[in-house]
Amino acid sequence: MTSYQDILRQYWGYDDFRGIQREIIESIGSGHDTLGLMPTGGGKSITFQVPALSKEGTCIVITPLIALMKDQVENLRRRGIRAAAIYSGLTREEIVITLENCIFGAVKILYVSPERLSSELFQTKLRHMHVSFITVDEAHCISQWGYDFRPSYLEIAKIRKFLPGIPVLALTATATPQVVDDICDKLSRNVECGMWNENSHIPFNVFRMSFERRNLAYVVRQTTDKREQLIHILQNVKGTAIVYTRSRRRTKEFAELLNEAGISATFYHAGLDTATKDERQIAWQNDKTRVMVATNAFGMGIDKPDVRVVIHVDCPDSVEAYFQEAGRAGRDGQKAYAVLLYNDADHRKLEKRISDTFPEKDFIREVYEHLAYFYQIGVGSGYNHTFEFNIDKFCHTFRHFPIQVDSALKILNRAGYIEYTEEQDNQARVMFTVSRNELYRLENNTDNEERVITALLRNYGGLFTDYNYIDESFIAQQCGLQSQQVYLILKNLSQRHILHFIPQKKTPYIRYAQRREDKEHIQLMPVIYEERKAQFAERIHAMIAYATNDSVCRSRQLLRYFGEDNDHDCRQCDVCLSHRPEGMVSEPRLNEAMEKILDLLDDGKPHPITDLRDIQLPSDELNAAIDYLFQEEYIRQDDGLLTRL
Repeated sequence: MTSYQDILRQYWGYDDFRGIQREIIESIGSGHDTLGLMPTGGGKSITFQVPALSKEGTCIVITPLIALMKDQVENLRRRGIRAAAIYSGLTREEIVITLENCIFGAVKILYVSPERLSSELFQTKLRHMHVSFITVDEAHCISQWGYDFRPSYLEIAKIRKFLPGIPVLALTATATPQVVDDICDKLSRNVECGMWNENSHIPFNVFRMSFERRNLAYVVRQTTDKREQLIHILQNVKGTAIVYTRSRRRTKEFAELLNEAGISATFYHAGLDTATKDERQIAWQNDKTRVMVATNAFGMGIDKPDVRVVIHVDCPDSVEAYFQEAGRAGRDGQKAYAVLLYNDADHRKLEKRISDTFPEKDFIREVYEHLAYFYQIGVGSGYNHTFEFNIDKFCHTFRHFPIQVDSALKILNRAGYIEYTEEQDNQARVMFTVSRNELYRLENNTDNEERVITALLRNYGGLFTDYNYIDESFIAQQCGLQSQQVYLILKNLSQRHILHFIPQKKTPYIRYAQRREDKEHIQLMPVIYEERKAQFAERIHAMIAYATNDSVCRSRQLLRYFGEDNDHDCRQCDVCLSHRPEGMVSEPRLNEAMEKILDLLDDGKPHPITDLRDIQLPSDELNAAIDYLFQEEYIRQDDGLLTRL
């Protein structure tokens, strides 16, 4: 059998694994349920891709990140690895073909979203697949105590019933000790006779990689003028950057601010169309745009190792979110910065998020009652009825604020009274209403209309017999047009009865999961409300503590939050630098000294330690640089000879 190391060398060109990759691979390869805790940039994908190639069958990778699915499938195929992905936007026929290919053994790695797991089609095909193991990426999403809980992740435990004896590999870059325990509990199995028993499970093999990022300097900058500070930082720290904000509006505002200051920037958020997002991401990745100003919709699964600085102009509401976003800087191992801009207004906003996210119980019951008035649902009726939900109209009708209404609906969702689906993306659909021959006889179409019709026929099948989902931004790229132009062309063709066009829209949905109750009978149990509110408040206060604690090394604060004790300061965060003893070498002078030492040793030959005397530097700088290079394992000493590692 081909060894794991041979597979790594053959497909990726690496001679050996790093960190805890080998331990994770050997554990899942031996059939053990495994949890890997690896920081951003730790090489998570290798831990499932290598064993997937060594085992018979298909590895199913569950991830919420469509961008990551597409990127990884493309990268794997370039390496000659049979990979596929199922995501929204594919036709039913394309999904069936992909799943059939898995059944016939033509796919080694299949990426799916967690929402896909509950579909009848997927579950039917899954029963006939030879699955090697299941990989759960972003595994913290399964924990109700995590910062990014997603109910769809609970489906993962259910599908294990269809796959008795098949192990699970869970991977995450952000998990507190409590969340680690919850992940293992939610994904647990009982291997006796391959039977499912939710109360009995074998323990996971848990492997932890230190979350310490020695090349990343964490900085909290107290400032009343974030705009001025942002420009100042980007003018002084060269290279690619990400700037995070909490609102879509602010992404555009800050991008315009930076461009006016002569700093190349663009903006990114979930509300942009696919083509625009792809275009801006590619420009940033190819260094045509220096700064990406974005909401947290940007970054996960984006493989750009040379980001030199990540700046948060708005404070995240959890240390987990901050750590993951900040960790996108310096993945190439070179010096990088993670900067949080903070002031008293942030403190007040963070505290307000607690009451916004967990409004009073009476308010939640009132929203439930108003929802029934909104849809004319009588007491005892409404079960399984589904409605589009226009939150703006609802709030205008009953004089509520959208943020609190959204939070109330999420709590009612967790309590089991409704199912609340936020902004479900219903793709555009098209069907031709003329026959193929009639279409070819049309003579009064414009050139752009002809291009759009040709692109539709070239890329989508069955358009003359049924509606087909289409991607307007993809059609626009094919035709050299803007998405808005394609939209208007399709509307015009629809008005001329050449085709029927149902535009794309992002619509929240509400389904009554049980019959409507009187609001007085709505039960919000402690596990739904009080306990989760306490957990959320704890995360908020941990974030405030990090931002305001100027006496403990930033790196040590972050590591301690994730249950990792560290016995040394980072010596490069704002706290460490502000507490630097008198006479200690400054960071720029230390870097200059280290650079000169490494230049001397760059020939790969052993050098007598006396050669360092030829470097014209003060002894304190020279000694500090040597100590640091030894400590960080850049150099080693054998019998008085120095060698660069």
